[in-house]
Amino acid sequence: MFERLYDVSESTTVEFFGYVSERARYDFAIVHTDSFFGKPLVVCMQTGRSSLLCADDAANTEYLQKLYGIDTIEEAQELSVIMQQRLPFLETKEQY
Repeated sequence: MFERLYDVSESTTVEFFGYVSERARYDFAIVHTDSFFGKPLVVCMQTGRSSLLCADDAANTEYLQKLYGIDTIEEAQELSVIMQQRLPFLETKEQY
């Protein structure tokens, strides 16, 4: 037995982008939705790893490095800059 939390269908915008650094290639999908307090779902197309992120979250390079399995902090810093340009800045909201 379980309690259903939500069951919603929504038309979304999906943005795909990729880039090449000195060490690796990166391909991401950003699913923009009205759900999840406005945070887009960011999916790494190579690994399938995903997370809800806003620009403030993307500024945390150590988190990005761990989340997406990036080898060096320099690579994570590069991704951080790119993500901050693509993700919305959101004011902090009480979630629960």
